[in-house]
Amino acid sequence: MTTPKRNALGRGLGALIPGAARTRASEPEPAPSPDAKVTNELPIERIRPNPEQPRRRFDPAELERLADSIRRHGVLQPVVVRAVEGGYELVVGERRWRAAQAAGRTTIPAVVADVAPRDRLELALVENVQRHDLNPIELALAFRALADTGATQEAIGERVGFERSTIANHLRLLELSREMQADIEGGAMSIGHAKAILAVANPERRRSLRDRIVRDALSVRQAEELARDLGAATRAPHRSRIATADPDLANLVDLLRQRLQTQVRLRGSATRGRIEIDYVGADELNRLVELVLGAP
Repeated sequence: MTTPKRNALGRGLGALIPGAARTRASEPEPAPSPDAKVTNELPIERIRPNPEQPRRRFDPAELERLADSIRRHGVLQPVVVRAVEGGYELVVGERRWRAAQAAGRTTIPAVVADVAPRDRLELALVENVQRHDLNPIELALAFRALADTGATQEAIGERVGFERSTIANHLRLLELSREMQADIEGGAMSIGHAKAILAVANPERRRSLRDRIVRDALSVRQAEELARDLGAATRAPHRSRIATADPDLANLVDLLRQRLQTQVRLRGSATRGRIEIDYVGADELNRLVELVLGAP
């Protein structure tokens, strides 16, 4: 049974802030509400950024293109601000605000809304989701911030128009190292690549898989196949019959596995046999050689 897709946006920015956004310039202006009004222009210098803005990366080239458009046509859609001591604070529209400054404007059209501080993050998140402006890590951090307020994954999904599983998958991205998160933010890895890495428990092997993905531009399918190989190699292996029969040998194998962080098998007895050590990729082979020989 197919689950119907939710609307791309939970309640919608227009429902959250009446009069804040219109999809087409030809649409009539909504009736003003007690909570918000359209102000013709506000001094840019009196507006400060939203401290809970979920977007962390503003591409300079995109900002310059928007600034050029603003020089030619002006700011076609007002930003949304709330009144604070000494001026105004952005709720949504920071990119337009930045580009307007770059375009040399001293004022910007704005909607002054009565927004509680606790709602700033949700409103900014909704607007960015609507515009597809956030990368996966920015979304994950915003979801975590909402979760820190006590919201469940289901509730967050209802508020921003995503399935609960989507919220959970994004939150899992924050289990990755900061370097891997930066790879996702910069486009070097996708969510599919990240899920493949998260399927590998061992930190060293995660790093090895990440290096292969970035260096060799692996597809998601290739990353998943390599992750399965790495995952299989890290599962607790069955002890050989002889090793199981000899407690001393069994303990020796366990010590080797812990020391080398890979699968180790002993074939034979205490007087004759061989030791097998698993590795996947040249990087892991070099790591094991350094551990065994004590030098590069």
